[in-house]
Amino acid sequence: MSSLEELMEKARMLHAEGHPTGQIADELSLSTDTITWMLTQGKNTASAPKDVHIDWTVVSSDANLLNGIASMLMVNFENNCEEDEEVDAIVGVDAAGIPLGTLMAAEHGLNLAIYHPSKHNADTNCGSISGNFSKVTGKRCLIVDDCITTGNTLAEIVTYLRRHKAHPVGICVLFDKRGVREIEGVPVYPLFSVKRID
Repeated sequence: MSSLEELMEKARMLHAEGHPTGQIADELSLSTDTITWMLTQGKNTASAPKDVHIDWTVVSSDANLLNGIASMLMVNFENNCEEDEEVDAIVGVDAAGIPLGTLMAAEHGLNLAIYHPSKHNADTNCGSISGNFSKVTGKRCLIVDDCITTGNTLAEIVTYLRRHKAHPVGICVLFDKRGVREIEGVPVYPLFSVKRID
């Protein structure tokens, strides 16, 4: 079985278990367009969206390695931000940004907020900050996620934070598949940039 066939099988299995397309995309570090293609017309590889699958489960399933990555994300932000940016809260993006954000917030004594993207909410199709964690109003927020695929989710979060009178100071990600320096005017700090060469 090829890597593509394995990914398609995993996407189908997650879909059969009731996961929405956006969540499957997050689970497999692929765009929602790629997941939709896999679930509907996966046999025609000529029409496949251009995407890159990143499997970082070796790191994400090991708490010690995950802690090391969280530390690297914060050091990368601190070393590369244009000025000495103060951060009041870490905003972890559901799902992969939550453990990274939690570890970063704990290490630096910061508040932790959790963002649930609209692609995970089929009922209202809008994103939200969890009421069980830190509020963001008036806070200088560092957004944390695993991967930039299209940038749509991160643009959504920046808009949400600004609408709720928070100030997004940066976006930390492990992998940037788009090669962007900023999203909605907020600087992006990736550990790795992934480029597809056709």
